Amino acid sequence: MRPNLEKLPLPPDASWSMLNRRLDDAIPFAWHHHPEFELTLTRNSRGQRFVGDHVGNYDDGDLVLIGPNLPHTWASREKIRMSEPHVALVFWFSQQWIEKLSADTKELQPIQHLINRAMTGLAFKNGFGLTLAADFEAIYERTPAQRLLGLIDILLRIADVDNAEPLSTTVPRQVDGGRLRIDRVLQHLHQHYHQHVHLEELADIAALSVSGLHRMFRNHTQSNVSGYLIGPRIGEACSRLSSTNQPIQYIAEEVGYTSLANFNRQFRKLRGMSPRQYRAAFHG
Repeated sequence: MRPNLEKLPLPPDASWSMLNRRLDDAIPFAWHHHPEFELTLTRNSRGQRFVGDHVGNYDDGDLVLIGPNLPHTWASREKIRMSEPHVALVFWFSQQWIEKLSADTKELQPIQHLINRAMTGLAFKNGFGLTLAADFEAIYERTPAQRLLGLIDILLRIADVDNAEPLSTTVPRQVDGGRLRIDRVLQHLHQHYHQHVHLEELADIAALSVSGLHRMFRNHTQSNVSGYLIGPRIGEACSRLSSTNQPIQYIAEEVGYTSLANFNRQFRKLRGMSPRQYRAAFHG
């Protein structure tokens, strides 16, 4: 299992990067992070979105702003229009660049407030994402200067939205060293969170002792392993409760809980309601 610190090339004629990603088969699970902010609009695709310890469903028009070094990935389940590809329209920009730009320009102060909120990841309503789709697409056809103006316009419009959903409950701490080790551990956890996790196995993956694993994990996530796992497990449970009729006990077992009582207790602690109440909010 290889770590994935994504190194994004900066175009010679621009201060930020972009990608128009079109995939015929699927958007694969590829757990990664990078020091840049990432703004992604996903089209013609449904599946799961993983950001930090958040797991949730995404659909056509999914719009997310992700903070620096926050691990994330999308994993598609299906296309909406089978004859067209999965599409991810992605913009990346550094924290230093966007902060300097907004700090020196009073008219751009809302962008500074936006990126402060985005450290944990922000998800916007699908309908809002769809209203920006044409503007996203148009940027790829413009000159570098016009692209910059287009990005600023999109960020200002996003900054006006006050009901964006925060995603991860943890934010990566900027700790020197150990990044590749924690990448390996986090990737393993996000691929196997529904299984029993052995600390000795995680320590082997990180090439550390168990005590060294504890220290590294807390330094980077501000949590221990068992506390961190609650996020992806309950996130997956939320996805199933909102989109399927699977029995609650079955869901609890599928996301890694052998005790229904423990599942109910942790679900209520994280979501403020029981799994049954959560499902009722979606199914009326």
